[in-house]
Amino acid sequence: MTRKTLAAGLLVLFTPSLWAATCSVDIEASDRITFNTEVIKVSRSCAEFTVKLHHVGRLEHTRMGHNWVLVRAREQQAVANAGLFGGLGHSFVRPGDARVIASTRLLGGGESDSVTFPVSLLEDGEQYQFFCSFPGHAPLMRGSLLLVD
Repeated sequence: MTRKTLAAGLLVLFTPSLWAATCSVDIEASDRITFNTEVIKVSRSCAEFTVKLHHVGRLEHTRMGHNWVLVRAREQQAVANAGLFGGLGHSFVRPGDARVIASTRLLGGGESDSVTFPVSLLEDGEQYQFFCSFPGHAPLMRGSLLLVD
């Protein structure tokens, strides 16, 4: 191995951007009323975090719609209940609900959406939960969002 090859390899190995935190995640939702992940880890080093939701099913949003809603875990049920009053037109998220940290729009099969939120909204020691607010989906479509180093 030549010195130039070794130097180039070391340069790549120690390039900070290669070790930087991933500040986004892709999530799939399906007609089987599931997300493909139960845990999302968000690095404190991220200024913002983006969730990209893909509905990989076939059914339209009025029959099997999916969204992604982030709240404090202790507020999940209350936010889901309030979302019923938001109705289909508001993606089953009550307009102006300050408990909602971030949410995507309600998607039908084949559709995608994303949401970006400031990581500074997340507090150390707090438990966060994401869920689908379509009526009846939250018990099956939920997971934890963790703030990590």
